[in-house]
Amino acid sequence: MESSDSERSAERPGISRRRLLGGAAGTLAAIPILHETLPHQGLHGQLASAAEKEGHKRANGARSGTAHRGSAHSGPVGRVDPRANGFDPQLILRDFDRGKLVREGRRTVREFEIVAEDKEIEVAPGVKFAAWTYNGRVPGPTLRATEGEHLRINFVNGSKHPHTMHFHGIHPARMDGVPQVAPGNIEPGGSFTYEFDAEPFGLHHYHCHTSPLASHIAKGLYGTFIVDPQRDRPQADEMVMVMSGFDTNFDRANEVYVVNGVAFAYHDEPIRVKRGELVRIYLVNILEFDLINSFHLHANFFDYYPTGTKLQPRDFTDTVILGQGERGILEVRFPFAGRFMFHAHVSEFADLGWMGFFEVED
Repeated sequence: MESSDSERSAERPGISRRRLLGGAAGTLAAIPILHETLPHQGLHGQLASAAEKEGHKRANGARSGTAHRGSAHSGPVGRVDPRANGFDPQLILRDFDRGKLVREGRRTVREFEIVAEDKEIEVAPGVKFAAWTYNGRVPGPTLRATEGEHLRINFVNGSKHPHTMHFHGIHPARMDGVPQVAPGNIEPGGSFTYEFDAEPFGLHHYHCHTSPLASHIAKGLYGTFIVDPQRDRPQADEMVMVMSGFDTNFDRANEVYVVNGVAFAYHDEPIRVKRGELVRIYLVNILEFDLINSFHLHANFFDYYPTGTKLQPRDFTDTVILGQGERGILEVRFPFAGRFMFHAHVSEFADLGWMGFFEVED
């Protein structure tokens, strides 16, 4: 699969996401270029609609991109149908998979079922992507356990490609999910059971570790893994945000940036929270092909717990910068009602999909 992706990329004319943002990508004249660089369906209607709505802006020299109206974080043209994708970023936000508890003698085991499968998804309005998924969604399910519990993850590879599951945490080498250590890659149709104790407490994640590693992660094989401390954190409205991107033309540079799998998912449908209530965000950066990612919250500050392995915050801030694989817990109370933006503070990422709003209600 990787070689065919590379061959398709080599056949297409070179174009960067910056050219898409700044050049003719928002005009009807750009349709032939976009068909070569962003293979997807429904592009004609999206661009025609965008051209009609933005004609007065173009007359004044404004420009628009492929999956958004233009600069200044103005959002998408159209919406992605979660029913067609088979997953909904609004539900992923607060969806925690606690598996099932199995009693074995004196020991209780928390057991999870994960299946890798190939699946086409829509990552921005009109932009289709041939993803590799865990349980049919990107990101995969948010697995949640308590520190010290014994975990059993039954993994089945229903994909046409070899895959693994590599968990961040502490566990035996055989359970590390890397090709160089037995059992190595799990071949198509194969299965393996990863088994270990949940430690340390904190915010972790999992992903495929099959080579080429960047390609397997960038295609969608990743998810969040939360280990709660034995002493509960304060009660809060909890949510997960997984920051990633999609390289839609296989040039090892992202054309679309997302939180929880879909560009602008929380732009037209803001995240609803209560004024004064503690909000806890489990923030994971699994973005490939870019060195850093970031999270910026407008008009508010939050406590930040890197990796979530301490119960005291390190920072009180409105912006955090994360390298690939870094993660942290954010806690915030909104003192005012209203609509507050959040986005990557790399403005280019925000223009290409990584932005949204909190709707704070009384």
